[in-house]
Amino acid sequence: MAVRLEIGWHPDLADAEGESVRRQAREYFDLDLTAVRVLRVLMLDVDLDQAALEAIRTDIFTHPTTQISGFHPLARDFHWAIWVGFKPGVRDTAGAVARDAIEAYRGQQLPPGAAVYTSKLFLLTGAHLTEANVAKLARELLANDMIQEFRIFSHQTWDPNTGVGIILPRVELAHTPAVEAFEIASPEVLKELSRRRHLALRDADLPVILNYFQRPEVQGRRAAVGLSAPTDVELEYLAQARSDHCNHNTFRGRFHYRDGATGETFTLDNPFKVCIEAPTREIARDKPWVVSVLWDNAGVGRFDDEFSYVIKGETHNSPSNLEAYGGSLTGIVGVYRDPLGTGKGARLIGGMYGFCVGPRDYAGPLTPRLHPRRLLDGVIEGVKDGGNKSGVPTVGGALYFDPSYLGKCLVFVAAAGFLPREIRGEPGAEKAARPGDLIVTCGGRVGQDGIHGVTASSEVSSPGTPAGHVQIGDPYTQKNMHDFLLEARDQGLITFITDCGGGGLSSAVGESARMAGGCEVWLEAVPLKYQGLDPWEIWVSESQERMVVAVSPEHEASFKDLARKHAVEATVIGRYTDTGVLDVKYQGRTAAFMDLSFLEEGFPPWEFDARWLPPEKRLTEPVLSDPGDHLGALLAMLDRPNICSREWITRQYDHEVQGASVLKPLVGEAAPVPGDAAVLRPRPDSHRGLALSLALNPAYSPIDTYHMTAVTIDEAVRRLLAVGGRLSHLGGVDNFCWPSVEYDPQRNPDGKFKAAQLVRSCLALKDMCRAYGIPLLSGKDSMYVDGLLPGAFGEMHRVSGLPTLFFTAVSVLTDLRQAMSLTWKRPGDLIYLVGDTRPELGGSEFYEMLGYVGLSVPQVNPDAFLAYYRLIEQAGQSELLASCHGVYRGGLAVHLALASLAAGLGLEVDLTRVAPDLPDYAALYSESAGRFLVSVDPAHAARLEDLFAGQPLCRLGRVGGDPTFKLTRHGRTLVETPLATLRTVWESRFGGLI
Repeated sequence: MAVRLEIGWHPDLADAEGESVRRQAREYFDLDLTAVRVLRVLMLDVDLDQAALEAIRTDIFTHPTTQISGFHPLARDFHWAIWVGFKPGVRDTAGAVARDAIEAYRGQQLPPGAAVYTSKLFLLTGAHLTEANVAKLARELLANDMIQEFRIFSHQTWDPNTGVGIILPRVELAHTPAVEAFEIASPEVLKELSRRRHLALRDADLPVILNYFQRPEVQGRRAAVGLSAPTDVELEYLAQARSDHCNHNTFRGRFHYRDGATGETFTLDNPFKVCIEAPTREIARDKPWVVSVLWDNAGVGRFDDEFSYVIKGETHNSPSNLEAYGGSLTGIVGVYRDPLGTGKGARLIGGMYGFCVGPRDYAGPLTPRLHPRRLLDGVIEGVKDGGNKSGVPTVGGALYFDPSYLGKCLVFVAAAGFLPREIRGEPGAEKAARPGDLIVTCGGRVGQDGIHGVTASSEVSSPGTPAGHVQIGDPYTQKNMHDFLLEARDQGLITFITDCGGGGLSSAVGESARMAGGCEVWLEAVPLKYQGLDPWEIWVSESQERMVVAVSPEHEASFKDLARKHAVEATVIGRYTDTGVLDVKYQGRTAAFMDLSFLEEGFPPWEFDARWLPPEKRLTEPVLSDPGDHLGALLAMLDRPNICSREWITRQYDHEVQGASVLKPLVGEAAPVPGDAAVLRPRPDSHRGLALSLALNPAYSPIDTYHMTAVTIDEAVRRLLAVGGRLSHLGGVDNFCWPSVEYDPQRNPDGKFKAAQLVRSCLALKDMCRAYGIPLLSGKDSMYVDGLLPGAFGEMHRVSGLPTLFFTAVSVLTDLRQAMSLTWKRPGDLIYLVGDTRPELGGSEFYEMLGYVGLSVPQVNPDAFLAYYRLIEQAGQSELLASCHGVYRGGLAVHLALASLAAGLGLEVDLTRVAPDLPDYAALYSESAGRFLVSVDPAHAARLEDLFAGQPLCRLGRVGGDPTFKLTRHGRTLVETPLATLRTVWESRFGGLI
């Protein structure tokens, strides 16, 4: 018989979660709650006697000093109560862990069907609460109706004897699984089927698919295995394989570009091949440190003679837009599986993030599914739980606010791993599925969560987007799987491994089968969370924490024994063959029988019209008078959401786990300021280091995405150089997040312009990677950054996100003892600006603050920049520099302030020689690329100036002995203020969230 266990903090102790809810209720809804207490509720669907239940209550689930618990209602003295629990079928990680804890405590497994379901009971006290605002609190803060349900109780309706009762969210599918076949007579019939089943098939693909199934030789082979018409398993397989998310059809498409001003025309056929693959292969030939690119789950570069590093970036935008916590959690644990599935399997050593969301204080007329404030809180928590609970340090990140991301947020996640260069005499970065190998799934079980993830991610977000593709990750299960697979790797038990992510088994098995030459899969063998799933659901579900491994038959027993040791489920679900066929069976009958070569033939490339209109035809440069109050302008800049301190996010992430962080996400003894890049020490026995940087600059996209992309890549490079990275070892990971580029006169009237923006961005990527010698080790495109949002009267508005490139860069430091940070080191040190400041404020934070876009976007000149970038590298390795910091968004004044805040040391700087013919505001806030701030001991000044002879090096002033921040120009004092004033403003906007 099921029972309910309630657990809460001792009444004399503070309830931190309750206080957080109380603060959010006030901040979000202006609700003044006197108190909030939170009870954890465990619905124990287990058959145990009273003595056993009492034992697990006291010995497992209740701390004797700090907590109270009982199998009776604990709620007392409240006005309203809100119960929140998961809907049936949603992954309940805490419940699974609780079940495991009971089994470990009792030393025996619970019977099949036993389960623990977790939920929470929020007890609210507030004299003026009404049922309406309590329901609003439940619906808009405490529960997400995509995955959760809630119930509201007033103190009058509360039964102190039964409380919330027994609520068991069991999945009970009153359904007999079967394979369905469809007689498809025409493309129109298939198009309607695609719409009804959310397959997202393109019109141009429909006749190709029909033609395949109508070929006489295909029909003959299908008849021999008992098939005629296409089955649901086959159509779902084709849908995921042909989705833009999996097949990258946009980046493999054909773009017909025309400049609306000059009339210039050309066709960019296959941007991936022309702008990513070709330059990377060309560059990699001259980079002996490049180990593996463009084919595996992640890129691989050589760290030293014994180890390689592995790196990958991903996005998880669509799921996070619907369920912020689950979407981002799934994203971070998903990208962790990419290094684990690279080569023979890499150990995870670090994670990074980037969030692009609507303004946190948005109060406009449109209604996104989740308010940006709640969405941001959710994605922060999801990435936190995914990293912290996996034992992987989160070493850096970025946050960008813009109203365009109201339509669909961007959640970027990245991971780095460490891989032996040789494993049992074989290259660690090589793997191959071979005919005869067993197909083994490891980790989590399959459920209906994750259905149609890749097809939903290949469409515009709308109220009709199916909810089934949202999943909840389980970092605990994945951590067990990670440790198990690394041990199996070291024992030589793995011949091939890959992540089971987008597209589920259909993708992981389908792609690896092409390597082997065929496969035979037995769907009834796949472990399920519950019975009743149709075969097609088993095949395409993206349920998390799963890897697909190829194991030689002679190693099957050893592999399974090791899995049991690590409490990981490992199941043989088929075998690789050399038949050239994908053969999927269910209960002995063939459910899919397709030539693997079919996906590589006959499909026409997607075609796009790209119409570019140069910025001078669309925008103007504002004419400004110089602000008289320069201190007020600087303070306003430091308070900007995209510049001010976001320490509240960073502090939630564990960057010290594994003990390898050298330069942390925040640096500075006096004030925690974001560092230029993270530096890790992957090997405790070596002084070599790994530097990781991240850059994004979507504000420049409305002007010209060519320059947006160029500046973003240049920034990522400068961030690495600022901490001691080497120009000879620069690897990149490109992640494109783009609105729909398909023209539709009603639904996407500016689609041609967006397509031209993508063309220009790809061309810039190619040019910059060639100029800087950056092979693209890995990457990803996430299209359809658009959303349909209801307005004040219910009308729908299309909101397209700014075209955005997340660029992650990596370098190896030969000696960590030469790593540099941005903080001034000693009073009296001289401060220099390296690089030219030009009148480039278009898209800048300063213009945006004044309500302008502008025209003069920052531009990159690699030939000129590289001449002194090499000198920055040389000066760092010669230990000439006391500090080094790039000048990024916000401009020179902002980054002088940040370096001073980090050190707690003031400065006295004369900006007369900085762009002397430009207005003061341009010298202070231009965002020209290619610039660094460096400080040096006066004894080294002559050496530095000699080294940079002929290059743009300008002495600005010196580090002060007291905390006064002073900027002068042309004999006038522009700013003079205590650092405390700058810090107060810089930290105030989000300071209450820490």
